[in-house]
Amino acid sequence: MPKTRSFCAMAALLCAALSATAQQPPAEEPGWAKGRPKTEAATRMAPVPAFPIPTPADKLPTAKFKLPPGFKVETWASGVLDARELRQGANDTVFVSTLFVANKVYAITPKGNAREVKTIIDKMEKATGLEYHKGALYLATHKQILRYDNVDSKLDNPGTPVVLYDKLPGGEDHSWKYLRIHKDKLYFAIGAPCNICDPGEYAKIYRMNLDGSGMETIASGVRNTVGFDFDPKTDRLWFTDNGRDWMSEDLPNDELNVVTGPNQHFGYPFCHQGNIADPEFGWGKSCGDYTKPAALLGPHAGSLGLNFYRGKMFPAKYQGAMFIARHGPWNRTIKYADVAVAWPDGKGGAKIEPFMTGFVENNSYLGRPVDFLVLKDGSLLVSDDHAGAIYRISYGK
Repeated sequence: MPKTRSFCAMAALLCAALSATAQQPPAEEPGWAKGRPKTEAATRMAPVPAFPIPTPADKLPTAKFKLPPGFKVETWASGVLDARELRQGANDTVFVSTLFVANKVYAITPKGNAREVKTIIDKMEKATGLEYHKGALYLATHKQILRYDNVDSKLDNPGTPVVLYDKLPGGEDHSWKYLRIHKDKLYFAIGAPCNICDPGEYAKIYRMNLDGSGMETIASGVRNTVGFDFDPKTDRLWFTDNGRDWMSEDLPNDELNVVTGPNQHFGYPFCHQGNIADPEFGWGKSCGDYTKPAALLGPHAGSLGLNFYRGKMFPAKYQGAMFIARHGPWNRTIKYADVAVAWPDGKGGAKIEPFMTGFVENNSYLGRPVDFLVLKDGSLLVSDDHAGAIYRISYGK
């Protein structure tokens, strides 16, 4: 009898456990997976992880890069894990931000005939948005915007930052930032919190005063921009924008956009690449009601950094052109990545062509370009978060 009672008790406990398991809700799918088809090929796709350690200097793909005649590329710094945005301070110091892997900010300083990579800010989640202005380093995470004053003289210990803004929504999808200061205004974007959804107050470019006051919207319907700059000739803001995933292998394209007036809406989530209504959110909408892209950048291109070239080293053809980092798709079977160059056509559009190729071999990434910095001598730095490196492009006859 005791054995029977014991067996019954065990059976009851097992049933209770199975019942509790059955009542647990299924794991919530990540935002990037919303809209994913139920096919085997689609379920194998996921965002490409950066290498957990930087690629050794002698294994970097530098020798495989191809550029137009007269240009050359070299490894400027290696061992820069997760290198993202680039800004230059005083004394030739270059500041480098990171994203998912490192959670750091680096300062790269001259040291004899070499360079020293020093971590100046550590354990800062999504420490990506970076700008340098009048001796201060501005840093944006997914939750707040900070300012480190007199940073050039405090590289060993930047100290406690001034909190400019602490009401960013945080989150995961497209929550990382890109910063640009222009005419004493700080520009940044809040990306859509998903692959495709009604974004509410997300999916916009904002600006504020340098003390964190006076927040205003500059553009709406911007799914995810991680690169923008002002045309030195027209003063217009140009930006890259990542298109939605899971529509198809070849649609939609990323966009190159330009802000030409107030209250412009660039389509997300209703219209993609200027002419495709979203299959879920596009019903009852017209693509004609939204601002058209200046140019298309390729399907799922992962278009990131955008910099107008203001140097004098490169030929006249490239002076005043935009350099654009196409980080490369994860949501596409065939991979590609490059540095492109674009020229505004004066009519609201732009001409685009590849500039630096060689980031992909056997359909695998050797590196992935992110951002740019024009050095004082006119050469161009390119960051690579996949390989953990920074390359220098120069020109000489």
